[in-house]
Amino acid sequence: MDSNGKYINPFTDFGFKKLFGTEFNKELLIDFLNQVLGDRERILELTYLNTENLGNTEKDRKAIFDLYCENETGEKFIIELQNAEQLYFKDRSIF
Repeated sequence: MDSNGKYINPFTDFGFKKLFGTEFNKELLIDFLNQVLGDRERILELTYLNTENLGNTEKDRKAIFDLYCENETGEKFIIELQNAEQLYFKDRSIF
């Protein structure tokens, strides 16, 4: 994306956090995640886990954006946005 453009790319850590990373847009994020997950894990509540700071531009340091979620059966799980190749993703996802 051109850094002079007027749109934010939601497929970057920077863009996703700018669009969905505030309490103001919490309901929008819950709806988005429920659409992605379908009927498998309907999210009722989420908590933002801000583990790193976000830079001022897309070229700045990438943020880690974790979401602590609870579904309608009371199960709790974490969602983490990743937009980069992870060589050990399978190992990292099992804990």
